[in-house]
Formats: sequence, C-alpha cells, structure tokens
Amino acid sequence: MTNKVFIRFWRMPLLLRILLMAIFVFLSFGISIHFLEPSTFPTIFDGIWWAIITASTVGYGDYVPHSLWGRLTALILILLGAGIVSSYFGTLAAAAVTKQDAFTEGRLPFKGTGHIVIVGWNERSRELVTKLTQCSKPQMIVLVDETLETIPVKSKFVHFIQGKPHVDDTMMNSDIANAEKVLITADRGNNELQADMNSILTLLTIKGLCPNVKCIVEILTAEQVINAFRAGADEVIQSNKLTSVFMMNSLHSNGDGLLSHVIEHFEECRLSANPISETDLGKNLEELYLGFQQQGTLLIGIKRGKDIILNPPHSYKLERQDELIVIN
Repeated sequence: MTNKVFIRFWRMPLLLRILLMAIFVFLSFGISIHFLEPSTFPTIFDGIWWAIITASTVGYGDYVPHSLWGRLTALILILLGAGIVSSYFGTLAAAAVTKQDAFTEGRLPFKGTGHIVIVGWNERSRELVTKLTQCSKPQMIVLVDETLETIPVKSKFVHFIQGKPHVDDTMMNSDIANAEKVLITADRGNNELQADMNSILTLLTIKGLCPNVKCIVEILTAEQVINAFRAGADEVIQSNKLTSVFMMNSLHSNGDGLLSHVIEHFEECRLSANPISETDLGKNLEELYLGFQQQGTLLIGIKRGKDIILNPPHSYKLERQDELIVIN
C-alpha cells in the first residue's frame, strides 16, 4: 500500500508534488514547534503560521522560539523550507513561461465550442481575422498554419495552431469536432493546381474527422470545383472568378470602381437566404418588399433550388421551397 502511494505521488505533476511537500513541511514544523514551546506558540495554527513565515524568509518576528530545541527546529526549517518554497515558485514561473511559449508557438491545443477554424495565413485571412475580431460581437478564431513560427495576431479571440492542416493531430488540436465552420484558404505560394490539391486534401482530412462541420474552401482553378464538392465542401469560393468579375466591371465602367465600393458596403451587412414563412407565402412580392423595408431589411431576390433570380417582377409566383435573398 505504501509503495503504491509513493508511486502515485511521483507520477503527479512536478508543481503539485512540490506544493504537497511544502504543505507537509509547514504542517510538520508548525505542529512540532507548538509542542516544543507551547507558551510561545499557544495554538497549532500559530505554529503553522510561524513555519510558513519562516520558510518563506519573510520573518515578521511576531513569534520567535527561545529554547534550544526550538531554535534548532527553526534552523532546520530555514534550510529545508526555503529551498522547497524557492523550488515551488521557480517551478510555477517556469510552467507559466513554458505555457505562454507553447501558446505563442502554436503548440497548445484549443478547447472550446462554436469557434471558426481558418486554415492558412495570407493577406485574405489576415483581413478576415481583423474584421472578425473588431466587430461588435467577436467570435473565437482558431488559425491553423504550417509556415508560421509564432502567432501573427495579438488578440484574445485568436488561437494559433502550428502544423500541417492535412494531418489528423493538427486538426484535432483545433477542436474541429466542436467548431461551427471551417474556412480553407488557398496557398498562392504554390501553382494553382497544387494549391487546390492541398486544399482538397485538407478538406478530406477535416470531413474524415468531423463530417458534420460546415466547410468553406477557396478553389483557384475551375476544374477542381467539382472535386471540392466531391470531397465534401459545403461551399466553394472561386476567388479567381470573383477577381475576373471585378476586372471586367472595371474595364467596362468609367473607372469609378463602383463595384468595389458596393462590395465594401457589404462588409457591414449580412447577405442571407431565408425560407419563406407561412405568413409570407400568400403575399405578393410588392407586399414583401414593403414589409422587409419597414424592418430595415432589403429584399433583392429569390433562390429557387440552384437558381438565383435577382430583382424579380412583382408578378413572380412564390413557391413553398423558395428562399428570400435579403440584406440585413
């Protein structure tokens, strides 16, 4: 039995072992001094108080042993207790520094729920992280990247995981099972096809670990869009296609960058597709326009299956499976 207790004690964390040893020393010497000099230390608590103050080298002087055995006990306590107390606080400081270094270098696993996982660090993810952390209701972000050595953003809402995103252990450290959404950005440092292959491989890893988590993946080549959906992507962002739309608009406009200004305005708004309620199903589009306008919401179109109808005519007949595209 004694051997089992001893083995269990040495398997404890170092900080806890030193703390238990310090408590044992304080109790032992505090009780001993009470029985050695009961007139100077009338209660056991007074003895323990003296032991703690003496071992920590504070030395208030409110309790001082006078007998030979009491002073010998104090000498032993000073030699033994000061070392234990110093070891405890030294270990505590080292543990705090080690944990901070692990957090900064992305070696500390994340534990939480409802967070957003962003894979890859680039200018797009930097802009996104900045906007998400500076909004009125910031959401916890877990950034996963293998190229960074330390966390790139100093924010309490950002947790950094260093490692390859297509490795199971890396994604498990991001607590992927409890994440709300995952955004996989493309690595433009590689050629476009290789970047898409890496993104799809990461997507397969995430879906293999947690099939139910919503995954949004950035794809650069049009040919790999279908493979991204086959791999389980819930949404695919074709960033090159979006860029070409901006370029085309700029070529055919007066150079005023109108589309860019409109998109910037969307940063403060939320575009969403809402199912039609039972009360709205019997209304015509003109009534819906006015109703949403009174709520501060703009109705801009209808989503029917995969088809999008923007600015539909007032005579458009709504169906139960339609969704209303609105800007909040």
